[in-house]
Amino acid sequence: MNWDQIQGNWKQVIGQAKEQWGKLTDDDFDVVAGRRDQLAGKIQERYGVAKDEAEKQVTEWQRKASDSWFKKD
Repeated sequence: MNWDQIQGNWKQVIGQAKEQWGKLTDDDFDVVAGRRDQLAGKIQERYGVAKDEAEKQVTEWQRKASDSWFKKD
């Protein structure tokens, strides 16, 4: 799934992100607001990992994204 889809539906995928990165707060997710670079930065900050590792985690999470993450109205 491409990042534009994730960003455009950010409020719907926050639950999946919270499962992946439980140390991130609701405020962190509000600040991130779907921006990939901001998400990687918050992962670095909260988990104390290098930038490359944070990017790797985001890439893997994005790869796992599926249509089931998006609520159907």
